[in-house]
This record gives sequence, C-alpha cells and structure tokens, in this order.
Amino acid sequence: MVQAKKVGLYVAVVFVLYLVITDPAKAADYVQIGFEGISSAAQAVGDFMTWVANGGK
Repeated sequence: MVQAKKVGLYVAVVFVLYLVITDPAKAADYVQIGFEGISSAAQAVGDFMTWVANGGK
C-alpha cells in the first residue's frame, strides 16, 4: 500500500514536470483554474457560515 502511494506520487511529479517543461502556458492555465476552484469553494463555505451565523435566514 505504501509502495503504491510512493509510485503514484512519483508519477504525478513526473507528469507535472513534463507539463511545465513542454507547455508552460497550459500549466499556468491549470494552476489558475485550480486556484479559482479553491477560491470559489472558500467563498461558498464563507457564505454558508454567514448563513448559519444569521440563524439560517
């Protein structure tokens, strides 16, 4: 099990390096998409917490 995780991590790292080296513009787009997704998720959690703090109204 641990060995499979290590292999998976190495494969992911090699893929990311390959992507950055072969097409940096596309890699930057992927990073931007990822950060936009994280930002949207954080905004949704914040909106939910505000809703809960206001009594669910």
